Parts: sequence; C-alpha cells; structure tokens
Amino acid sequence: MELSLPQQKELLRIARKTIADSCRQGLPPGTSEGNFPPTFYEHRATFVTLLKQGDLRGCIGSLQIRRPLIEDIIYNAFAAAFRDTRFHPVSQAELTEIDVEISILSPLSEMSVSSEGDLLKQLIPGQDGLVIENADYLATFLPQVWEELPTAKQFLQHLKQKAGMPLDFWPDDIKCSRYSCLKFKEQ
Repeated sequence: MELSLPQQKELLRIARKTIADSCRQGLPPGTSEGNFPPTFYEHRATFVTLLKQGDLRGCIGSLQIRRPLIEDIIYNAFAAAFRDTRFHPVSQAELTEIDVEISILSPLSEMSVSSEGDLLKQLIPGQDGLVIENADYLATFLPQVWEELPTAKQFLQHLKQKAGMPLDFWPDDIKCSRYSCLKFKEQ
C-alpha cells in the first residue's frame, strides 16, 4: 500500500485525535466521520505504537484484516493508549510527550519451515515481521523490532520469549507467517 505524505499525516492526526478525545471524554471512540480518500476505506490490518521519549508506551494492532484502514487505526490507537495491559492508561497530561507511529501490514504469508534452524535461514532481517503460533502460543514482532534485535537468532529468541514459549522448545505444530509493513510516525 502506498500513501502520500499528506495522507500519512492525516492518519497520524486521526490517531492522535482519537487518543486526545478519549482522554477528555473517558470513552472509546466512535467511527470516523469526514470526507476521506478511498484508500482510507480499503480493508487493512494495522498496528499503532506509542512512544514516550523514545521508549515504548503502548502498542496494539491487528494481524488479520477486519475493517477499513481508518477504522482499524482508530480502534488500535485507542487500544494502544488505554488497553495495553503492560502500561497504565495514557493521561491527558502525557499527550504532549507521546509520539504516534502507524504500521500498515501486508497480508500474512505463511512460511513452510521444517525446523527452527530452517526458519532462521529464511528470515530477512530488517524486512520481515513474523508471527509464530500454535494451539498454546501466539506472538508477533513488527519489522522495526530488527532495529533492537538485529540477528535472526536474537529476533526469534525474543519472540519466543514474548509468546511464553521455552527458548529450547520448537513445537511440531508451529505455524510461521511473515509480513512487511508501511511504517510512518509523527515528525
């Protein structure tokens, strides 16, 4: 998906407005109202990440495509600010300290892997987002996580840890999917 710089800025504005309005009203957002370009109504999966002084302050997203782009961003902006259980809800006093980042995901592409080592060989550092899942575990890392975990081994070990999976364990029924994303943030 391609978006112009003005379209990216408008989506960031909508995400920030969602959070600010919810801080003031104490309510989840309604649906989007306005005259937006057709691209905003394409069904896409997104993540909204909140950063405070460069540190993670909230991150919630959708792996599966469920709703129009603009609605997914509104939903995930609210959830990142108020429903990420790793953090207390965003307060109105914090709004000026928080930067918003949006990631628009490509559709998931299931990978054929025979082992953990095979997955490590197939991963493309800096490019791939990854989902690992089976009946007991589910976790994902966005492609930008490679900035902190630059090797495939580090990336996968931390993802397994995030999923709650023992580091020396590789389930027979694991499903791995990759994706890429268009990422943009407030300047």
